[in-house]
Amino acid sequence: MKSLKLWRTILRINHHQHHHLRVLPSLTQSLSYTSSSSIPHYYFTNTSNPNFLHTSSYPPSLRFFSSSKPIDRRCWNCNSGPTSDLFLVCDSCRCIQPIDPSHDYFHIFALEKKFDIEEGSLEGKYKDWQKKLHPDLVHSKSEREKEYAADQSSRVIDAYRTLNDSLSRAIYLMKLHGVHVDEEQTVSDPDLLAEIMELRESVEDATSSQALKEIQNQVDVKLKEWTELFGRAYNRQDTEEALNAIRRITYYKRASEEIVKRL
Repeated sequence: MKSLKLWRTILRINHHQHHHLRVLPSLTQSLSYTSSSSIPHYYFTNTSNPNFLHTSSYPPSLRFFSSSKPIDRRCWNCNSGPTSDLFLVCDSCRCIQPIDPSHDYFHIFALEKKFDIEEGSLEGKYKDWQKKLHPDLVHSKSEREKEYAADQSSRVIDAYRTLNDSLSRAIYLMKLHGVHVDEEQTVSDPDLLAEIMELRESVEDATSSQALKEIQNQVDVKLKEWTELFGRAYNRQDTEEALNAIRRITYYKRASEEIVKRL
């Protein structure tokens, strides 16, 4: 525990000197230290201008940024117009259509763009999509349609995996608002870093599966708390607090994954 106390002291001294530390992806890896004052505490970029770097200011509220404008699409085979919002198959000639990039992941599953998703709201719709795009159903189609079906299926899988995970969903929502989240961001919060060090020592000192499970339960409580905090911050359009919550969720999730590896 002496090493932990020493680290707490170093972290607080460095914080007052405006130095920055970076937490490596793995909880079991050591912390690397840099004294470069040019590195921001954490940052995001507006996707419309990737070079626009923010270090201490945040937009007053969150606004959606469309990845692309809706396409005035007609069937590539018979030139008929779409009769439904999600133009998957042409109603006239039944040819499979290419991906429409203007449809975000929430749109694909006919969900409102919000963080809280009802349990089970994705599973049924995901299975329906997979049935429609299953290779056995398109084996007699042209090579072009098979390629479109594969692209559509891949995108549905990505959408499901993203929205089904709370952290991925939070990051994706920020992306839709034009805010890029750096998951390997630089951190200068001494309390968070000290907590991570303490958690790391607890995991390394655990001598039984029961001890590890108790630590994991504590981490799960933290994950739940910060996930709920993100939801509240997002709903009130507080970008700074939303990013702070994502940062915390990221570290607790990594900690949980490390514990699982040791069980």
